[in-house]
Amino acid sequence: MRELTYYVAVSLDGRISGPGDDFSAFPVTGDHIEMILRDYRDTLPKVGLDALGLTADGSRFDTTLMGWNTYAAGFEHTRDPYPHTRQLVFSRTRGQDDADPGVEVTAADPVAVVRELKRGEGAGIWLCGGGLLASALIGEIDRLVLKVNPVVLHEGPTLFAGGFEPRAFRLERSTPYESGVVVQEYAAVADAVRAA
Repeated sequence: MRELTYYVAVSLDGRISGPGDDFSAFPVTGDHIEMILRDYRDTLPKVGLDALGLTADGSRFDTTLMGWNTYAAGFEHTRDPYPHTRQLVFSRTRGQDDADPGVEVTAADPVAVVRELKRGEGAGIWLCGGGLLASALIGEIDRLVLKVNPVVLHEGPTLFAGGFEPRAFRLERSTPYESGVVVQEYAAVADAVRAA
């Protein structure tokens, strides 16, 4: 069965960007970049791959899930960020006419969509963001890979947005880099922890 991985950069205070989708505080140079290029190349947008003279092979992820705000954050550069994957954007207010033809916009229940995707053939499913979509899919996330950046943002969207719904994850690996970034890899614990 395919797995859903929430792979995302995050600040020390749990923010996935600053206000207005500002990612400028997250380091884009350093030794952690080598790991991204080696292990998570499928998560690089096409404009980045092209600039680096690289290609993505879909071996880790062949499907990308985004909320509308995550998708729209890249409009300055492209409206087709990950054409090397199947791109699904979840929105209740935007439609297919608002997106690139290579991107599927859906108002369907994210949980139902992910469960159907997991039953299908293919590589992994990447939950790109944002916090609202991640919160809706918390029960479906199999792996959590956090690129924890050595910065506090104070404001901006959080890793998970929504109400109180505990879910346990088991730390499998923590890799610190000289850049200050620490990559933490977690596996979901089989049963979600519920408040008594």
